[in-house]
Amino acid sequence: MIFPPIFSRTTLPQTQIDPAAFIRLQDVRKDYDSDHEQVHALRGASLDVARGEFVAIIGPSGCGKSTLLNLLGGIDRPSSGSVQVNGWDLGAFPENQLTQYRRFGVGIVFQFFNLLPLLSVLENVLLPAQLAGQASRATRDFALELLEQVGLKDKIHQTASHLSGGQMQRTALVRAMVNDPLLLLADEPTGNLDSDSAAEVLRVLAELSASRNTTVLMVTHSPAAASVAGRVLEMSDGKFAAA
Repeated sequence: MIFPPIFSRTTLPQTQIDPAAFIRLQDVRKDYDSDHEQVHALRGASLDVARGEFVAIIGPSGCGKSTLLNLLGGIDRPSSGSVQVNGWDLGAFPENQLTQYRRFGVGIVFQFFNLLPLLSVLENVLLPAQLAGQASRATRDFALELLEQVGLKDKIHQTASHLSGGQMQRTALVRAMVNDPLLLLADEPTGNLDSDSAAEVLRVLAELSASRNTTVLMVTHSPAAASVAGRVLEMSDGKFAAA
């Protein structure tokens, strides 16, 4: 299969999209070698997620949640099984295709904001687009639209070092969305925030997902955070617990 030059909404062939199984994991296993022993991080995980769905994944540390996000983010490959997004098997992609996927197909939000403190809010947001060679006026206008949507339009020239924690995470959310990905992965996005800031970030995340029809997978330890999602799944020992 020929991979499109940009994995984006505008270039994806619409016939490839299966709304009922935008994400499909089939018997996914991931093994690591650690200190001369093998760690079985995923042990036959299977899952379908619909296009535009907001899914929260909860479970204890070491159950495979972060490994799952790494596979869906194109950061790692499964040891066996199939990891599909929009019908493409990510594990079968050569590295150059995975690079395109990471740039345009997926956005990632982490617990720690990873903003550049001396850059302004707008400069931080536009950085992924600049690195991808997509820093056009249209992209800047889209970034400003998103910043207005999350309540940061008046902060665009403020340096990241002068933002509150909630403002930093909202900036990080917009940065993850600036290339308009179809999939957003959130790894403990409220883990470093107070309760009020966490609630605001979760509200913004849900609104962005709905307004852009963006599929969201959020990993969290917080039942309160998970309750914002449309569906909550539990992981245990490298697979999803039975409903």
